[in-house]
Amino acid sequence: MRPLLFLDVDGPLIPFGGSAPHPAYAPEPPPDAHPLLHRVDPAHGPRLAALDCALVWATTWGEEANEVIAPRLGLPPLPVVDWPDEDAAPLTGGLHWKTRALAARADGRPYVWLDDEITGADRAWARAHHPAPALLHRVDPATGLTAADYARVAAWVRASGG
Repeated sequence: MRPLLFLDVDGPLIPFGGSAPHPAYAPEPPPDAHPLLHRVDPAHGPRLAALDCALVWATTWGEEANEVIAPRLGLPPLPVVDWPDEDAAPLTGGLHWKTRALAARADGRPYVWLDDEITGADRAWARAHHPAPALLHRVDPATGLTAADYARVAAWVRASGG
């Protein structure tokens, strides 16, 4: 079974650095759209699809990621993680609020998580509590996903038998 790839939007796909629209994306977003939407690189779609993983949105965008981001990337609608109530499980030790929910969603299956807010606390928690291999990979929010990030994920998938 292919590993899951949990994908955040803000930071990995919409980088916060720079100000110009991505050169590969010509159309201007509508005036009421996310103010940084023009930074989405449409080349991410084929690169993500080429990874031997099952893609899942892991973003507060929710279903809106399928309506707004997926078409810009040329991706079909993807499953979306439904986040638990924030008050249901208090966070400790610097653990990101998504960490437990993603491991639960993986349900013992190998997974990759691409996000700009991952820390060592999240990696340590996953090693201690998730029975299958997991790559929690922090993406630099100033640049978004890069060739090096894709290479790291592809190497991990190959090494983990995905």
